Amino acid sequence: MLNTQALAGAQYRESNIEAFEELVRTYDQKLYRVALRLTGNADEAKDLAQEALFRAYRSFDKFKIGTSFEKWLFRIASNLYIDKLRKHGKYRFESLDEPIATKDGYIEKTLPDWTGNPEEIVEQNELSEKIQAALQSLPINYRMAVVLYDLEGFSYEEISGILDCSIGTVRSRIHRGRRLLRKKLAPYVYQETEVGVG
Repeated sequence: MLNTQALAGAQYRESNIEAFEELVRTYDQKLYRVALRLTGNADEAKDLAQEALFRAYRSFDKFKIGTSFEKWLFRIASNLYIDKLRKHGKYRFESLDEPIATKDGYIEKTLPDWTGNPEEIVEQNELSEKIQAALQSLPINYRMAVVLYDLEGFSYEEISGILDCSIGTVRSRIHRGRRLLRKKLAPYVYQETEVGVG
């Protein structure tokens, strides 16, 4: 297991870039997964993760030696996401037929070709989409607690530090979030199936 406290320690302060790159290699995939679960959109998740890493790098000299880099990084990401929601609202609409402006002009958007095997694609994605939609419908505080605990394996103490709230509040948010998820997903999980008797 990688000792992140040692990496962020004094011997690496002289070579901030190398230490930071090693820490990023350790946490970038986990950060992206959390961002994806929070945003529900791959492009927005990449943007959120990239902005969090950029801000973490810019402030790396302020990182407190002996503390958890992971908690610090996820705190930055969660604050960025909350700020984004406050500033822009929950939904962003984008035209599918308007070209994308670039520095060299415009390029046409291309949509993926789903003609391969639509039934198989639908079957593979149906439950996953329902779970993601149910997760997106949770209030942000519940969603962040559930994602960090159930999907990413953070402890109550770590989540408490990331979300800047008490452990009791973390437990309550996880419990309430799970209860809401259970209620929203019940029709898909507990469907009665027809069994033919022959």
